[in-house]
Amino acid sequence: MKTTREKIEELRLLKEQALQGGGAERIAAQHKKGKLTARERIELLVDSGTFQELDMFATHRATGFGLEEQRILGDGVVTGYGKVDGRLVYVFSQDFTVFGGSLSEAHSEKICKIMDLAMKNGTPVIGLNDSGGARIQEGVVSLGAYADIFLRNTLASGVIPQISAIMGPCAGGAVYSPAITDFIFMVEGTSHMFVTGPNVLKTVTHEDVTFDELGGATIHNATSGVAHFAAPSEVEVLRQIRTLLSYLPSNNMGDPPAIPSDDPVTRADDALDEIIPDNPNRPYDMKDIIRSVADHGSFFEVQEQFARNIVVGFARLNGKPVGFIAQQPNVLAGVLDINSSDKGARFVRFCDCFNIPIVTLVDVPGFLPGVAQEHNGIIRHGAKLLFAYCEATVPKVTVITRKAYGGAYDVMSSKHIRGDINYAWPTAEIAVMGVDGAVNIVFKDEIARAADPEARRAELVADYQEKFANPYVAAARGYVDEVIEPRHTREKLIVALDMLKNKRDSLPPKKHGNIPL
Repeated sequence: MKTTREKIEELRLLKEQALQGGGAERIAAQHKKGKLTARERIELLVDSGTFQELDMFATHRATGFGLEEQRILGDGVVTGYGKVDGRLVYVFSQDFTVFGGSLSEAHSEKICKIMDLAMKNGTPVIGLNDSGGARIQEGVVSLGAYADIFLRNTLASGVIPQISAIMGPCAGGAVYSPAITDFIFMVEGTSHMFVTGPNVLKTVTHEDVTFDELGGATIHNATSGVAHFAAPSEVEVLRQIRTLLSYLPSNNMGDPPAIPSDDPVTRADDALDEIIPDNPNRPYDMKDIIRSVADHGSFFEVQEQFARNIVVGFARLNGKPVGFIAQQPNVLAGVLDINSSDKGARFVRFCDCFNIPIVTLVDVPGFLPGVAQEHNGIIRHGAKLLFAYCEATVPKVTVITRKAYGGAYDVMSSKHIRGDINYAWPTAEIAVMGVDGAVNIVFKDEIARAADPEARRAELVADYQEKFANPYVAAARGYVDEVIEPRHTREKLIVALDMLKNKRDSLPPKKHGNIPL
């Protein structure tokens, strides 16, 4: 019989064995690819010394194909909990050095266990994905194991923040777990996501494409919109995740974490009084306005490379997190199209899930016209953004900086869809359409009859501009609560959000709405 000392020594040896993963040779191969190991990633993600590993000794229980001779402790995934900036998080990190990080029944059970614990404790889950996919030798068992995770992703959605980092391959059915989560991070050059890989594509569709061209970080951040963040290294991705978490509450019952701010509430920025060009067709950078009104250095943009005609991201106002959503006049004149509607709707819904107030900055000439947009469903996609704003019950403060035309005015958190406080700058133009278009339609016959049509048209444009291309008609009806000097926007936002901090709003009793997907 073993003594207690011998049993303790056996435990230490088993732990050392588990910490080796797939062994020194495979760890070296991982490093050669520019990739960290599963545990190295966790150590960089969580506060030093806080990670507590669970199920270190778990192994698969499959037989056949020689698997009974290959039982490696941990079975290709490291799971447990730790702290980020002192706040509890649950983490799983797939270990590519063990069976290529492939997912087995035991591997899935480990992930499901921490997801269940995260739901019970109201705590974020972070998944570090680096896997060759389902463990083929386990057949349908591994497919069922994926579905067990997908179900938990879905049930946890809107209850706890879920963050995915793609640190290597993520292919086939495996992509749907990250896709359900709230945010996806990718590493440039080493991470890939796709349902069907390049080799199969070449065989089936005769398309010849590289891994990066098919599903690399650039493609999914700029073209498909699947991912939200990209970084040149794993270290930077893990740093970005820590930054993102600093804006988020631990669950849907809590408030986002506030921090002390030394940026004065009453700080005014004279530059904002000059930022809107006199020529209504000239662009400017909406991000300059966001950075000006937010606490210094606090703006953290989301999906920066995708649908750049709309800007979304987190920032702080007087130390408290808010979600900004704004048109970008520098790109497509800030028009709403299919991709920007999807991007905006998803961000609005995330903020609403997790009690993050929404600040909307509006400079929108309307929805993008064109056959391609209509045939690809701009009506349906634009309705998503409208639905998201209508449904949101968090505090919503809107500032119209310049154009707010047509149905796009309604959609962008107008008073009519439960905007709480709606401001306008003196430069705001709130109308069915631009001045030129309106005059051409309303006064078409009068212009045609005039002795000098162009001169008469110019007179009518000037008159219409004076009467209607301003915020005061809307303000007279209460659609705009106050017309404010641009320089004072920061103070107005902070005061309004402080007034709304105890806001209570509700939706009619229902299982859930039917958003036009």
